[in-house]
Amino acid sequence: MTISWHRSATQPHRVAVLSVHTSPLEQPGTGDAGGMNVYISQTAMEMARRGVLVEVFTRATSSEQPPVVELAPGVLVRHVQAGPFEPLERHELPAQLCAFTSGVLRTEAFHEPGYYDLIHSHYWLSGQVGWLARDRWGVPLVHTAHTLAKVKNAALAEGDAPEPRTRVIGEEQVVAEADRLVVNTDVEAGQLVELYGANPDTVRKVSPGVDLQRFQPGSRAAARAALGLPADAVVLAFAGRIQPLKAPDVLLRAAAVLLRRDPALRDRLVVLVAGGPSGTGLEQPQALRELAVSLGIADLTRFVPPQAGAALVNVYRAADVVAVPSYNESFGLVALEAQACGTPVVAAEVGGLPVAVSHGVSGLLVPSHRAEDWAAALDLVALSPGRHAELAAGALRHASRFSWQRTTDVLLGAYAEATSAFREAALEVAV
Repeated sequence: MTISWHRSATQPHRVAVLSVHTSPLEQPGTGDAGGMNVYISQTAMEMARRGVLVEVFTRATSSEQPPVVELAPGVLVRHVQAGPFEPLERHELPAQLCAFTSGVLRTEAFHEPGYYDLIHSHYWLSGQVGWLARDRWGVPLVHTAHTLAKVKNAALAEGDAPEPRTRVIGEEQVVAEADRLVVNTDVEAGQLVELYGANPDTVRKVSPGVDLQRFQPGSRAAARAALGLPADAVVLAFAGRIQPLKAPDVLLRAAAVLLRRDPALRDRLVVLVAGGPSGTGLEQPQALRELAVSLGIADLTRFVPPQAGAALVNVYRAADVVAVPSYNESFGLVALEAQACGTPVVAAEVGGLPVAVSHGVSGLLVPSHRAEDWAAALDLVALSPGRHAELAAGALRHASRFSWQRTTDVLLGAYAEATSAFREAALEVAV
């Protein structure tokens, strides 16, 4: 292993961020784009504001994409050619890791040794690339898994496919090699240690944040007008990728239960679904629409494509409650964004959602995926004006505890630890 650092300070000057399967330039809510894209772009821009240069490596999916795009001052996105210029399924991507790694290493080779001070890989595919680059460049590797195969396979949605053994092995390898493992919650830290044998000393909790300047309360009437929704409607919203893992079907089934209990609600109820097919959901892209028809609520269900910027803010502001019924969620940025807009959340009691949502304060956590249980929770939040007002105020207070500035503070601390530990280990080897 070569040793090539050029700064004595533990804060890096330039970080190579690896995101093989999805780009921070992509719109969250469809394909493979989601919370991870937001995490990468927001932390990269915040680090750049503090003088840390960031270069994000991602796979090129179109011949029209320029080799390099400036996401923000100090943040570059590099499109690496690896495989065909088209989106690939995740199970096809391991075959392109050699080509992707070659593109990453070639980029560094055009510069003086020590050009990058640290590598931060996101998701296990990127971790495999980062593992090799770490040893080639002689710099520390920080890894964020975002989701874990063993955890997902233990809580599969009906009809969803389990993660393959190759991913499990790949994750185990990256966990063993990374200098620091960044997790969202204490629960995820425990999973890494118990299920993957991670060294607890290498695991650091870095809670994600929310853009409190963008996501904030506003006019519900204006948001509903922008979306073409009645001003007096009862709006139950879902925002995210449409796939079994995210379980938007749970919301539709719960809405049908609410109508059976109170048929008069049909005149006011709207189920708003913002997102696009993803993952195994691509195999049946019309399945959710067909479910709405079979449940007899097609006339009450509004499907809109993935929303960005002010349009996404309108979805949250327009809703009486935002549902996050996922079977597995390492954190749940949608929950934070909704609460920052003053909208209570009803979420599944899984993964990091008990951190993102404060039960009884900013929303409710449901310990099952039964439609009856979800209907009861949605009823309590959306149809009880006094309770809704209490939870809306609590949602604002809870979300205010999270920001990307705070996330970046802790993340840079993890970088400093990784750098110090890496240097100490290298000196021991040298001696």
